[in-house]
Amino acid sequence: MNKILAQCAGAALLGAILATTASTAEAQTDAPLLDASLQGQLERWLGAGPLNLENIYTRQVGDDSLDFHAAADGRGSNFTLMRIANDAGDSWVVGGYNPRSWSSTDGWHVAERDWQRTGFLFNYTDPAVYRQVLSDHVLPSQGSRQTYNWPDHGPTFGAGPDLFVDDRLTTSISWQLSYGDPILEGRSIIDGTYGGQFRRVEALETYAISLVPEPSTTALLAGGLGVIGWAARRRRR
Repeated sequence: MNKILAQCAGAALLGAILATTASTAEAQTDAPLLDASLQGQLERWLGAGPLNLENIYTRQVGDDSLDFHAAADGRGSNFTLMRIANDAGDSWVVGGYNPRSWSSTDGWHVAERDWQRTGFLFNYTDPAVYRQVLSDHVLPSQGSRQTYNWPDHGPTFGAGPDLFVDDRLTTSISWQLSYGDPILEGRSIIDGTYGGQFRRVEALETYAISLVPEPSTTALLAGGLGVIGWAARRRRR
């Protein structure tokens, strides 16, 4: 019952955030968040081999959640990267892997079975990865809510919300529930605090994912046939 109440509280928290954030997104003037080191770490966390990462969205001045969805919806699996800061000037690079396309109409993307629960959140500054809670937990559905997809939400993961960005793309909050160790329920993946603290989003980028292609079967076959033909010509000589 406490877990169900926590999920309801998370939904109410989303509404409260949307009602209290009103600042406008600022331009990103720094270098892109993604560099070779971060890409290598993302590849290791995902474990699928070398990746092509295509930037499909970088927040611009005045952007809101509709701009994010216009760029990211329907683009397949992706990484969302954020630089998030507190009022003391500390900042963290965090984000999440979404195995499905973003959408502005679907609401919750639910992963009922463990093999579907492949999403994860990460903190690159204080290195840690937080994977979806599996169904052998005392509440099997706790890790099922992968992402929330609606026009007045930026990229939002989990029912906590585990990582949330508001409609102005300027404010984030993290309250672990669907991702990470259930013992740490209510903890922020951003800075480790409890209680759902508002944090400032300084940069936001989304990258579509594709695997680096292996040499095609056709090319290998053609190469093999070439070697066979060369050997046959040598024998005839």
